[in-house]
Amino acid sequence: MYLIVDNKNKIEIIELLGFWEKFKSLKFYLNRIDFGIKIHKKKFLSTAFFCQNIDIIITNADNKILYLYKNVKPEKYFFPKFKANDIYFLPLETAKNYAVGDFLVFKGK
Repeated sequence: MYLIVDNKNKIEIIELLGFWEKFKSLKFYLNRIDFGIKIHKKKFLSTAFFCQNIDIIITNADNKILYLYKNVKPEKYFFPKFKANDIYFLPLETAKNYAVGDFLVFKGK
C-alpha cells in the first residue's frame, strides 16, 4: 500500500500486525527511513529507542487526520485520544503536506 503525498511522491506503508512487530516498530533503526509504518488500534504510543526524528499522524477509521505531530524526537510518549484508529510513523517532513481534518489517500494494496 502506498500513501500519496502529492502529485509526484508516494511513500510505501508497511502494516505491522503482530505484538512483537508493533513493539519493535522503528526501535534501533539507524538508517534514515523512506517508508511509513501503520499500526492499527494501539492504546499507547512511544518513540522510546527510536534513533531518528519522525512525523506521526493519527487517524480515525475513515482516514481523517485527528492528530498531527511533526518532528517528534525520540523518548516521547503519547496516549491517543478518543476515536483514534490508525497510527502512522512517517519520514521526517512528510507531515508538512497535511493538516488536521485532511484525509489520507492510499493507492494499491
